[in-house]
Amino acid sequence: MTPAKRPDGRRPDELRKVSIRKGTLKFALGSCLIEMGNTQVVCSASLEERVPPFLKGKGRGWVTAEYGMLPASCTERIQREAAKGRLSGRTQEIQRLIGRSLRSVTDLNLLGERSILLDADVIQGDGGTRTAAITGCFIALAEAVEKLIKKGTLVQNPIQDFVAAVSVGWVAGSPLLDLNYGEDSQAAVDMNLVMTGKGKLVEIQATAEGHPFSKKEMSRLVTLGEKGIRELILIQKRYVHLSVGASS
Repeated sequence: MTPAKRPDGRRPDELRKVSIRKGTLKFALGSCLIEMGNTQVVCSASLEERVPPFLKGKGRGWVTAEYGMLPASCTERIQREAAKGRLSGRTQEIQRLIGRSLRSVTDLNLLGERSILLDADVIQGDGGTRTAAITGCFIALAEAVEKLIKKGTLVQNPIQDFVAAVSVGWVAGSPLLDLNYGEDSQAAVDMNLVMTGKGKLVEIQATAEGHPFSKKEMSRLVTLGEKGIRELILIQKRYVHLSVGASS
């Protein structure tokens, strides 16, 4: 079968152009602007000297996330969820996914009773906003931890591994890596994959949009996603100066 032709001319197994600008927010403990194709997400990290009630007195920290799309981030204005008075189910799902992904590579016992909050604000959306948010938030987290170690707030480095995420899908009969919005809207199978630097899976979100898919098709998508995540982690390593996986 002839591979699907992509609107931007990419190969089926090729990531969109990735651009990262670290330290974009002056007052954030850690921050970056990540661009994947036309998708742009500002990621930042903040510290709070407290933990959620369920962790009080346990000597462990917490890593959590908030996610949002700015009103002009898409072709039609998105109403601010604060104006609605509630978060959509999609927003809650993505926030939890980002938090789980970052906690999966963080030793919370080494944080002490404090929280690191990650914010992911989509300023332009063209598919893959949640995966770009995870990839960018890791960089913001690593910068925050590096500063906290230098200040003496943290004695040991709690980050155990890298983590990144990417979308994959079956479009017009072909497996494609890193879908833009046009490809995602036509995908028969849509998958988001989160994986660590050691190649361990954190999460697989896979949905049959057009027809059920086989284990073989799923395996091909996971392999394709793994290739993309390895490339993203190589990019992350250019911006992370912390010795990940080692105590300070």
